Amino acid sequence: MKRQRHPVPISMKFLGCVFVLILSFVLAMIFGAAETSLRELWLVLVSDTKDDKILMLREIRLPRELAAMLVGAAFAVSGAIMQGVTRNPLADPGLLGLTSGANMALALAFVLVPGLNNYGIMVACFLGAAVGAGLVIVLGATRQGRLSPIRMVLAGAAVSAFLYAISEGISIVFKLSKDVTMWTAGGLIGTTWSQLQTIAPVIILGLVAVMILSHQVGILSLSDEVAIGLGQRLVLIKAILFVLVIVLTGASVALVGNMAFVGLMIPHIVRRFVGTDYRSILSFSVLIGATFMLLSDMLGRTINAPYETPVVAIVAMLGLPFFLFIVRRGGQHFS
Repeated sequence: MKRQRHPVPISMKFLGCVFVLILSFVLAMIFGAAETSLRELWLVLVSDTKDDKILMLREIRLPRELAAMLVGAAFAVSGAIMQGVTRNPLADPGLLGLTSGANMALALAFVLVPGLNNYGIMVACFLGAAVGAGLVIVLGATRQGRLSPIRMVLAGAAVSAFLYAISEGISIVFKLSKDVTMWTAGGLIGTTWSQLQTIAPVIILGLVAVMILSHQVGILSLSDEVAIGLGQRLVLIKAILFVLVIVLTGASVALVGNMAFVGLMIPHIVRRFVGTDYRSILSFSVLIGATFMLLSDMLGRTINAPYETPVVAIVAMLGLPFFLFIVRRGGQHFS
């Protein structure tokens, strides 16, 4: 007689993801070129000890890992929103022009406003992300105004290449290659407390707003006709969600630079074990996106210690095969 399988309650899955996130944070703080102990990590969190290793953890590694969690959550949630609203399984901020637009705007801002502060960098990234997304939407839409998944991916590749070329051209002409590359390389090296104080509140507020609108994302993921039939103000809700994606992506690029595939992979993985309810998809994307970035950063710091492998390379090695797999399956396998 076949034993009946009992589904795991969503609350238990959530607690399990929280536990894995905490464990990943501890591991990311302990392992690196300079390995530390649990006792030293505890002292970082509860004391103001001035020991060299404690200072290294507090001033270098702690802001870096907090940034990893915020960026992972922001990119994952942005990807989930884009996939839900456009009903495109290949949607991702890095693949559909947002991060390349933010990089282009950042390069332009360095030219026009030398010595730009963290707020200026963030605003420039917001504007650039909006430009990149707008170009992809215009080029990817069909004559009937619908957003074709294939057309959007092709438009995203073309727009991203075009905007990256502009960014590189600006950096070469104005001799800003070092400044621009620090962001376009996509990494967490050099993340400071001042950057976090500026950008973290924006990402946190953006994530809270997304959670409030998670039910609307679920309705929009069905179809525009269903959303209208249920009384949704379609244009307004889509505009708000579009702005939130720009805010989350722009703030993330301002903090760590270009990072593709995170927003593509995490929502598909989340759907695999929580289903299609976007209230669960978005909340779990926060936890799993943060965990993924913590582990990716830890791997980048330890795989070739004391030298560092860029975290964007780690993410790309995982993300590109995943992208090709989703393309081959038509986005259905993980939906």
